[in-house]
Amino acid sequence: MVHAGFVGGGNITETHIRAALAIPDVRIGAISGSNQKKVDALSGKYGGVAYTDFNRFLSHRPMDLVIIGSPSGLHAEQGIRAAQQGLHVLVEKPIDVSTGRTDALIAATKRASVRLGVIVQDRLKPDILKLKQWIDSGKLGRPILVEASVKWYRPPGYYSGSKWRGALALDGGGALMNQGIHTVDLLTYLLGDIARVQAATATSLHNIESEDTCVATLEFANGALGVLHATTAAYPGYPRSVEITGSEGTVRLEQDRIVRADLRSQALDLNQSEAVDGNASANSPVVSDVRGHQRIIENFIQSIQTGRAPVCDGEQGRRTLAVVEAMYRCARARNNDAALCIR
Repeated sequence: MVHAGFVGGGNITETHIRAALAIPDVRIGAISGSNQKKVDALSGKYGGVAYTDFNRFLSHRPMDLVIIGSPSGLHAEQGIRAAQQGLHVLVEKPIDVSTGRTDALIAATKRASVRLGVIVQDRLKPDILKLKQWIDSGKLGRPILVEASVKWYRPPGYYSGSKWRGALALDGGGALMNQGIHTVDLLTYLLGDIARVQAATATSLHNIESEDTCVATLEFANGALGVLHATTAAYPGYPRSVEITGSEGTVRLEQDRIVRADLRSQALDLNQSEAVDGNASANSPVVSDVRGHQRIIENFIQSIQTGRAPVCDGEQGRRTLAVVEAMYRCARARNNDAALCIR
C-alpha cells in the first residue's frame, strides 16, 4: 500500500488525486493548501486529512510521497521541506521557475535519499512513445527540422481569477513557462539537448505581467533546427501540433496522436493503441482525461520500488527549465534593444 499526500487546492491537485485513485493500492493520506475551503472540499470528496499548516501536513503518517501541485514558484521550497522529512517528491511541471532553486531541490532529495520526479505526462502517451522508438531506432534518419505549435486560448478570467497565473514570482512566466514548457520537454525527450535558442515574447491580449505569446528558434545538439510557437491568445484554441522531419521522411503529431508518417523507404504502423486524449487543453485548463497523469504516478511509484529513475527525474526537469530560462533571457535582450542572446 502506498500513501500519497497532495500539495495544492486547485484544479491540478484534483487531477493528481483522481489519477492516483485510479491506481490499485494507492491511498490518499493528506491534502495541504492555503485555502481552507478548497482543501476541505477535496478532502470531503476524495478522502485524506485536510491541512492548511504545511508543517503539520508533512508530519502526517502514514505518507510515503508528496505530489506537489501548488503555484510553480513554490515547488522547490516545498519539495525540499518534504525531502527533509524523508518523503519522495513528485512535482507538477515546471519543476520550479528558477534553475538555482531547482539545483537546491535536486541536492536536497539526494541528501535525503528520496526520489524526485516531474509530471510531464506527454512522455508516456502511446503515440509519443511510438514516435520516440522510431527516432531512436533511426527510422526517420538524421533529424533535420522541427515545427511545434501551441496555439491555445485562455479567456481573461483564467488569469484574473487566479492570484498566481501570469505572475512572474509564482508562475515564472506566461504561455511559455506554463503551457509551452510541455512542448519544450517533449522536444528534448524526442530529440535530445537544445544547444542554442533565439526568442521573442509579447503580451498581446491578456492583462498580465508575463507574456501570452512566444516565438522561438531552436538549434539542437544533433544539428536539427526547430521553431516553437506558444500562445494563450489564439482564439478559439487549436490542438497542439508537432512535425519532425528527418533525412528519411516526416512524421506529424496532432493532439499527441500520429496523424501522418511519410518515409521514403518504408511504411510505418499508424494504428492507434487507445482512444484519443480527451482533454480540451487548447481552450481549457480542466483535465477530464487523467490517463497520462496516472501513468506518470505509476511510473514514479515503480521508480521508488525498483530504484530505477522515473521517466522524468530532477535533472531532466531542470534541463527543460534551463531552455525556457534561456528563451526568456533572449527575449529580454531583444525587447530591450540589447544584443540578441543566442545560447
